Amino acid sequence: MDDEKEIVLSELNNQELFELMQDDLYDGYAAEIVEEVNEALRRNIIPYDILNQGLVAGMDIVGEDFRDGILFVPEVMMAAKAMKAGMNILRPLLVETGAPRLGTAIIGTVKGDIHDIGQNLVSMMWEGAGLEVHNIGTNNSVEDYLGAMEKYNADIIGMSALLTTTMPYMKVVIDTLKEMGKRDGVIVLVGGAPLSEAFAEDIEADAYCKDASEAVEAAKKFLALRKKL
Repeated sequence: MDDEKEIVLSELNNQELFELMQDDLYDGYAAEIVEEVNEALRRNIIPYDILNQGLVAGMDIVGEDFRDGILFVPEVMMAAKAMKAGMNILRPLLVETGAPRLGTAIIGTVKGDIHDIGQNLVSMMWEGAGLEVHNIGTNNSVEDYLGAMEKYNADIIGMSALLTTTMPYMKVVIDTLKEMGKRDGVIVLVGGAPLSEAFAEDIEADAYCKDASEAVEAAKKFLALRKKL
């Protein structure tokens, strides 16, 4: 290790800096990500480019390797925490500059269910993909979902359940959206260990996402379809 040349950030060109950012994000190095984001800002690189070419590009690789079984949940959580460290610096700057976002999502576990590891992971992965994400936590009622949807003008509602007894509540939320004439205005994605594609189809969700990687792909796909309409 001692004979390895220490990386001096100021000596890297912009492309090398972004590549290092992607590598360090993949390895879950939060402190290094903070240094690299600050270095990029010192160079007057616009926050949106840092987000896309550094952080989002890095999380895309994490997502692919998670889907392919190369990375597992603990490594993805580390990468997501590193992403969050970078986003803590960039978020206020992105708001300031009015940078475009992929879309807005709310996510939470349904009423009666207090499991949150899966939805926390999806939440971080969505943010890593360029979504503005509002995680409303666990044990959410219809009113909680609708209130958050209205408050944040959400494009996506993400619902999670880990108990077979709480799964049916997802249908309650979707049926309420239909009754209020708001179902067509929002993408509904569901996930959790006991769910299936057949269940998602039965309750008329837009898609079942078996893991965080699929949740990112589904969000991107449905948002792209909506933009074409």
